[in-house]
Amino acid sequence: MLTIYGVYRSRASRVYWMAEELGLDFQSVPVLQARRLADPLAPQAPLNTHSADFIAVNPMAQIPSIRDGDLVMHESLAINLYLARKHGGPLSGKTVEEDGLLTMWTVWAAAEVEPQTVKIVLTYDNGLENSDAGKETIAVACRSLRRPLAVLEGHLAGRQWIVGDRFTVADLNLAEVLRYAQSEEALFQAHPNIKAWIERCQSRAAYKAMQATRAKEPIEV
Repeated sequence: MLTIYGVYRSRASRVYWMAEELGLDFQSVPVLQARRLADPLAPQAPLNTHSADFIAVNPMAQIPSIRDGDLVMHESLAINLYLARKHGGPLSGKTVEEDGLLTMWTVWAAAEVEPQTVKIVLTYDNGLENSDAGKETIAVACRSLRRPLAVLEGHLAGRQWIVGDRFTVADLNLAEVLRYAQSEEALFQAHPNIKAWIERCQSRAAYKAMQATRAKEPIEV
């Protein structure tokens, strides 16, 4: 059985969503981010990214990770590409060309979009969105997203999905990267194709199932 290490309130949400889309049986091993704990190495601390048991799984001390048989993998977006390729179906590429495009858009999301969107979500996570420094961080991140969002907006003109004529792993991966910026409504109002597309992605039953479980997790530890 597939084992997913990580809490839903983390990048592991992407992998949980993918597992739901594929209808996979999986075991969830909750691993908290060490930064959420006052003393992650305390004897009574819950399993977290600095725990020895988890370091044995991922020496980089980051979530998520998976174990699938003898295979151990890290990096959420790569995990999703692997799961799509392994299990096939509409989320995977139908041709080698589509496989290439799924990888391209996933790498693009990681390289061009997430460095900015993660700044936005962490500003909110740290309660700094109304501070001068927080407002400046968000403003700079939004400015840095202008070109990639313009590219994506143009790509989605006349299209429902990122690759092909269906929802794929590329849509899932990119939608999860962009979710970090959804607090900034003006970004999406200025890009109606992106706004409609991400609403389509987030209307899926598997996304709603992931979010329902995520909502049950406590925000404070």
